[in-house]
Amino acid sequence: MPGENLTREEARQRAGLLTVHGYEVALDLRSATAPPPAEGPRTFRSTTTVRFDCAEEGATSFADLIAPHVHSVSLNGESLRVEEVFDGTRVTLPGLRATNELTIDAQCAYSRTGEGLHHFLDPEDGETYLYTQYEPADARRVFANFEQPDLKAPFDFTVTAPARWTVLSNGAREGEPRLLDDGSAIWRFARTRPISTYITAVVAGPYHYVTDTYRRTFEDGTELEVPLGALCRKGLAKHFDADDIFTVTKQGLDFFHDHFDFPYPFGKYDQAFVPEYNIGAMENPGCVTFREEFVFRGKVTQASYEGRANVILHEMAHMWFGDLVTMEWWDDLWLKESFADFMGAFALVGATRFTDGWITFANRRKSWAYRADQLPSTHPVTADIRDLEDAKLNFDGITYAKGASVLKQLVAYVGQDAFLEGARRYFKRHAWGNTRLEDLLSVLEETSGRDMGEWAKAWLQTAGVNTLTPQLTYDEQGRVTELAVLQEASASHPELRPHRVAVGLYRRDPAAGTLERYARAEVDVAGARTPVPELVGTERPDLVLVNDEDLTYCKIRFDEVSLATLREHLGEITDPLARAVCWSAVWNLTRDGLMPARDFIGLVLRFAGAESEIGVLQMLHAQTRLALDMYAAPAWREEGARQLSEGAVSELRRAEPGSGHQLAWARFLSSVAGGEQELRLLEGLLAGTGRIDGLDVDQELRWTFLETLAAEGVADEDALRAELSRDDTASGKRHQVRCLAARPSAAVKAQAWASVVETDTLSNALVEATISGFTQPGTAQRDLTAPYAERYFEVIESIWESRSIEIGMAIVRGLYPALQTEQATLDATDAWLTSHESAPPALRRLVLESRDDLARALTAQRADARAV
Repeated sequence: MPGENLTREEARQRAGLLTVHGYEVALDLRSATAPPPAEGPRTFRSTTTVRFDCAEEGATSFADLIAPHVHSVSLNGESLRVEEVFDGTRVTLPGLRATNELTIDAQCAYSRTGEGLHHFLDPEDGETYLYTQYEPADARRVFANFEQPDLKAPFDFTVTAPARWTVLSNGAREGEPRLLDDGSAIWRFARTRPISTYITAVVAGPYHYVTDTYRRTFEDGTELEVPLGALCRKGLAKHFDADDIFTVTKQGLDFFHDHFDFPYPFGKYDQAFVPEYNIGAMENPGCVTFREEFVFRGKVTQASYEGRANVILHEMAHMWFGDLVTMEWWDDLWLKESFADFMGAFALVGATRFTDGWITFANRRKSWAYRADQLPSTHPVTADIRDLEDAKLNFDGITYAKGASVLKQLVAYVGQDAFLEGARRYFKRHAWGNTRLEDLLSVLEETSGRDMGEWAKAWLQTAGVNTLTPQLTYDEQGRVTELAVLQEASASHPELRPHRVAVGLYRRDPAAGTLERYARAEVDVAGARTPVPELVGTERPDLVLVNDEDLTYCKIRFDEVSLATLREHLGEITDPLARAVCWSAVWNLTRDGLMPARDFIGLVLRFAGAESEIGVLQMLHAQTRLALDMYAAPAWREEGARQLSEGAVSELRRAEPGSGHQLAWARFLSSVAGGEQELRLLEGLLAGTGRIDGLDVDQELRWTFLETLAAEGVADEDALRAELSRDDTASGKRHQVRCLAARPSAAVKAQAWASVVETDTLSNALVEATISGFTQPGTAQRDLTAPYAERYFEVIESIWESRSIEIGMAIVRGLYPALQTEQATLDATDAWLTSHESAPPALRRLVLESRDDLARALTAQRADARAV
């Protein structure tokens, strides 16, 4: 990371000086299949020619390039001395003319960290697979460029690689590859439209490739034909359900054409599912990349298919929000990510079979946002991004999920028609350009007639989450005489916002065992107290649900009667969205230390078995595990684990055979099993001596059970070696590494720590797997990792300085001693923060976030202890 940062001010100065007209990039990837060198990184040849204008003749600027070696630098026909102009991350460009041509010939390094051009050797068949991942600024690891989003330009890519490979880029392939005598070939790709460096892409390797075509005839009679491609590693071909991927893709393209009135602008549309990917997906125009875990090797629930469809549509929305129109600098990252997150859910519900997508959004996506917005690092949706390290960390729950939630509120505020018409004008007005916040607000003011300035100030330019609570009074007959909504904000972020909310009144039907809405009113909440006169005179409710239908972004609380109703009857709420909103609310109460963790766990044990929405159920499972591990009083954890494991077994046996709910309960059982009976059940299911009717223990579920058995000391190294022989694949290897690191042994933990912290030989995927295995929640496991709490604070600064930012983030987050939930750990964190005030701000942010999670956990534990 040293020397790799780029500040906002440097980018502004360079953008004011340069206008880029085009790139020609030639990559020679033949070295990818050669044996690795004895010393140093494996490299490839990268030659870039870029043509650009300079507003000030004689000025000096710089190009970005991270490469172990540069062969030559030529500026306007003059050869520059490499040792004088290249410092490892930048190439100085002195004496610029009005019109310039720069050619840089370099040896760039393949990546093992998922940044730049990632090199993956498949252990199953020995094949090599390559792909690029750049956001926010890793294109400079592959070719020389001006690495900032507002210096857009057309790109011409040429790639030399083995002739038998599939090679793709943003543009369509031009003609057939030209064969060379050594068994390789040269691919040329059509020139792109002006795009930013971080969304250029190359995918190369012997991928399994499937094709289809999207066709559309518009109202004016014009026709659009988009070639579609979907690809994955050969080893995953038997699991690849390309037909479903193409179905969602076509549905999304139809939906966005219906609503955006701007035809898909990038020609063809390839979607590559690639190994060892750090993120969910990336919106490279015409060549979208996804993590290959979206190719399901075993049975998954419908929530997994819904999640994949959502990601496909999220990335597709980026073709307009982000690729066609791009933010000027990372301050306005929300202009693409918030919109893509919202439009992904919007299209999911409007165009696909997943019509309950807003339920998942309310329960799962917003949970991410609420957590992020209560961290000390929270920031406005439009953030202050000083440099690239800031940008990297701002791909967070605020920019994505809160931003999307705010846009959902905006649609309620201005109306869906005005919102979509604003989007249409935005695309037409700024196509192929760069924008800021005010560019979007101006079109929304035009279409809605509303003053967007105050709304933007409240929702986009201030941080924090508000809390809405109902306040009621009744007459002697039990009818409502007043209902008001109280709005609160935290002391650190005191902004009160305008909220368009629906307030729902619910009543129990004891005979039917249901809790249903009988009255509803929409109201604009403003200020600290807002009356809702429409509900005066209604009968006394059993439950008042503020933010019914999940229109706004807020935490909700309950009056005493409503909370008592939920404690006894939460599962009786018939409307699944209202039920999801209530689950979200009681989880926030638990995180805030207002509901004991054991009470939340009790609600899950009582009502989750009847939860119809599989995505909500799986979210409840994850939250319950966190409640037990972090928020429950330590003295009660053993009892809580017993209750959960017994409850999970009961629900597993009760679930419909072969259903997604059954699979979800099986996975949850594995995450909480610790007693002898439950472990014996898992062993029996693995060995085939035990049986749950309808439960298919496929390879993925086998590894899930084995991690638990390894962590409990039941499955040893020989058992894990034998399992790898059953599943000798890249996925199997990652699972085995995780399971090996999970074993309850001091020597195992020492080896895992050393492999991640003391060496830099593991790939990003194996770093992630090792850390996941190392950090296990059981009491014995906590004792084994306790000695590493002090060592963590000794090494993180050197880790941050010496590793790539992606690996640095994984280690700093993943190895924080969060499971050492004691005041001493909090004190050690505070001591490090006090003594390292000059540490890089991005590193301090990661530690501060972990500290906040731990402090919250200790508060919740005290609340849970008081429940006794």
